[in-house]
Amino acid sequence: MSPPKWYQNATERSTAPPPSRKGLQAIWPAAGISAFVRFTTVTTPITMATATRAISLTTINPEFSLNHSTPMEIFAEIAKLRKEGRKAALATIVQVQGSIPSYESSKILVREDGSIVGTVGGGCVEAEVWAVAQDVMREEKPRRLHFNLNNQPEYDNGLICGGSLDIFIEPILATPTVYLFGGGHVSLYLSKVASAAGFETVVVEDRPAFATAERFPEAAEIVVGPWEENLRKLRVNEFSYLAIITRGHKGDLVCLRWALSTPARYIGMIGSRRKFIEISKLLESEGVSAAKLERVHSPMGLDIGALTPEEIAVSVVAEMIAARRGQAPSPISLSSKSKVPQER
Repeated sequence: MSPPKWYQNATERSTAPPPSRKGLQAIWPAAGISAFVRFTTVTTPITMATATRAISLTTINPEFSLNHSTPMEIFAEIAKLRKEGRKAALATIVQVQGSIPSYESSKILVREDGSIVGTVGGGCVEAEVWAVAQDVMREEKPRRLHFNLNNQPEYDNGLICGGSLDIFIEPILATPTVYLFGGGHVSLYLSKVASAAGFETVVVEDRPAFATAERFPEAAEIVVGPWEENLRKLRVNEFSYLAIITRGHKGDLVCLRWALSTPARYIGMIGSRRKFIEISKLLESEGVSAAKLERVHSPMGLDIGALTPEEIAVSVVAEMIAARRGQAPSPISLSSKSKVPQER
């Protein structure tokens, strides 16, 4: 049996023009994203496997075709997921021509565990959206799908509404959080620059005088106390960025040893290349693998000739942004070169 006609026609490439900036601004804030991100278009024919998915998903999870949550319920769930540090994907019908089984602007939220909130009409369209949402969450990049609903009635799994629709699927990600270990001069400016770049900041210090709301008014949280006690309080996930800038090598070692056991997306430690080599030898003698140590950016930041705390902050946040956007290690990354010690 050949695939229904609408499956043969539907691809991930849309012939419609991209949604306008104005249109996207109505969608992006729901995901907590302020930037206008270009979506990818990859031509991948949809197969009959989608029909099988639609049957199994509707059978196992009736919610797949019967859930009619309101937009406000979906937005509330997005806020909850982002606060919990969990991924999701939001699919929105952004363009409609003719008759479809839903309406323009209807939404479905697909959580990382596969569960859903909302609907874009059910059936095979929703099954394909659900499948592509998994890729969107994994790649952290949006997609746009185009469907022609000109199916032949003999195929039970298709739709014969006669219209067409475009669905925009965007990743829902937790707010990236920078943990600053140390409240010195560099951290002071790192917190400001990181906040301006869209990161939340958390300051962690063992000296009460250096970790105050007056020094770090933009910080989402300030944690003060002995290092070992502080580290036990932190909930680090894959959207976390760790910058180790304590007042001495002992504090750096304690924080780095702990950091290597976390799923943080970025781990950076201030100081010279020689310092990192010596600390690495010590950690290797404790059983830490070379693969784990390769995660560390030290010296941290991009080589832009930074000298002052303000300039170093710009350099480090730029490297964090590259990690956030999935860019390959930069050839001007300081951690790949032998440089003079960085000042704290």
